[in-house]
Amino acid sequence: MWNPYVPLGASQRRTLSLVGVVSVLISWSLLSGLGLVGPAKLPAPWDVGGALVRLSWDVGRGESPLLIATLWSTSRVLVAGMLVIVIGVPAGVAMGASPKIDAIFSPLIDPFRSAPIVAVLPILVMWLGIGELMKITFLFLGAVVYLVPMVRDAVRSVPHTYFTSARDLGATELEAVRLSLLPMAMPRIADAITVAVSVMWTYITVAEYINAERGLGQLIQNARRFSAMDQVFAGIFVIIALALITYSAMVALRRRVFHWETT
Repeated sequence: MWNPYVPLGASQRRTLSLVGVVSVLISWSLLSGLGLVGPAKLPAPWDVGGALVRLSWDVGRGESPLLIATLWSTSRVLVAGMLVIVIGVPAGVAMGASPKIDAIFSPLIDPFRSAPIVAVLPILVMWLGIGELMKITFLFLGAVVYLVPMVRDAVRSVPHTYFTSARDLGATELEAVRLSLLPMAMPRIADAITVAVSVMWTYITVAEYINAERGLGQLIQNARRFSAMDQVFAGIFVIIALALITYSAMVALRRRVFHWETT
């Protein structure tokens, strides 16, 4: 029971996971169905399901508000995610490989892992306006402050013997980093990217809070204004589902690419 080194079988893990989910659904149904918590605070599961159906297709407009909002939010996360990878990974590798570069940039990056990135939103609005650039930049900043230190630590976690061996074979310091340290750090870097993308999903509603014509955050905000809590919960569940799908896909890709290393 309390041995963390004994792995669970696949069927046992699925069973226990199902028990956890069903327990939450039963508790939720009892709280809302028996009127212990009012629908203005906690709509019933079946009401949320009905909201998902209604949002899936608007007969009057002939479109799916939920699908359109999902595509907009996903595209923002995708664009910000590509920027995070293109900029954050090289920056983290450079900081991990060079103590001097790390000494310069660590004081500028490390504190933001503990500071609420939401605090910079008003500044971004003043600097960049309320358009798409502000939203992408906010998502980028919210994720890159986690990615860069994790990539740096991934490079530093590679045993020093790999660097020394490469140098003994005639490699320059930069070649030793590129050909020895970086390949060994790649599984950990892949983990860091997964975390960074997951972080962006936690910030998507904040990014779309201001002047978003489309998006799941905008859908939730509109529902909240009209006290449509069933739609609020529906939007939240869609975000959770998208985050889970993204996470599972990235974990599966990581296992496929770095199949020699167990996680």
